[in-house]
Amino acid sequence: MNLLEIYKELKKDIQHIEEEIHGVLDTQQKELKRASVHLLNAGGKRIRPVFVLLGGKNGQYDIDRLAHVAVALELIHMATLVHDDVVDHADTRRGKPTVKAKWNNKMAMYTGDYIISKALQRLTAIDNPLVHQILSKAIVDMCMGEVEQIKAQYEWNQTMRQYFLRIKRKTALLMAVSCQLGGLAGHVSEQEARALYRFGYYVGMAFQITDDILDFTGTEKQLGKPAGSDLMQGNITLPVLACFHDHEVRQEIITEASKHQPDMERVIQIVKLNGGIQYANQIAQRYLAKARQSIHTLSNSRSQDMFYKITQFVEQRHF
Repeated sequence: MNLLEIYKELKKDIQHIEEEIHGVLDTQQKELKRASVHLLNAGGKRIRPVFVLLGGKNGQYDIDRLAHVAVALELIHMATLVHDDVVDHADTRRGKPTVKAKWNNKMAMYTGDYIISKALQRLTAIDNPLVHQILSKAIVDMCMGEVEQIKAQYEWNQTMRQYFLRIKRKTALLMAVSCQLGGLAGHVSEQEARALYRFGYYVGMAFQITDDILDFTGTEKQLGKPAGSDLMQGNITLPVLACFHDHEVRQEIITEASKHQPDMERVIQIVKLNGGIQYANQIAQRYLAKARQSIHTLSNSRSQDMFYKITQFVEQRHF
């Protein structure tokens, strides 16, 4: 399932949001502008703006009102990526140099701060206090998730529960509120807003688990970074945790991954041979099944259909 096919009927509105994002990042400070649009020009799935639009389709669909929410959410997502690349010492993102690599750490941190500020400024156009309360809480939780990920680096004794809480805060929450806030901007019922949130949450969990699987199964060309990068940075994900029930396998992974120059091909093989990928896939499938169940109560059939196709994309994605 190709995202371009899913987005086809939203093409005009997505293009409108893309232009709005460029406009929001415009500034007379030329270097800040270049750094801010650098990641934007590298591309991206724009899945959060699409979730906003699809959520809005269940109520009063007003592209100008929805654009305020969609632009803000995509900018917040972009800002977290700019900051993440500093924390992770990452030189590439989406196959392109990161802001940190092209400029420096200081420029990247201020660029991320600027993008977040512009996101919050744009959202002031929405006069619903609940929208601002939901988003501000989500940002707080996202920060907690990022700090938890830092604390969990090379923490081999972490539990699966810790992993799931971390990816909820790190990834799933912003997708959940994208669906929910799109609905609220379109004045949907409280029941539909809850259903939209649940869909975004379940898809977000599956999306991150799939991301963690791809880190072991994808190619450098597909991923824009070397396979096994997460583990090389000390991020222990579900495919690895799934292998830890076997003490010998656990010790073998830890020993290799802890080396100054680990043999990641060997680690990847160990994870594959010991069911790590299969187990993570099963968990992702459970979340996708819950996501599909959650959209049955939505009022807009086209929105339901497109949300369903997005679950198919997550299920089949290879990048």
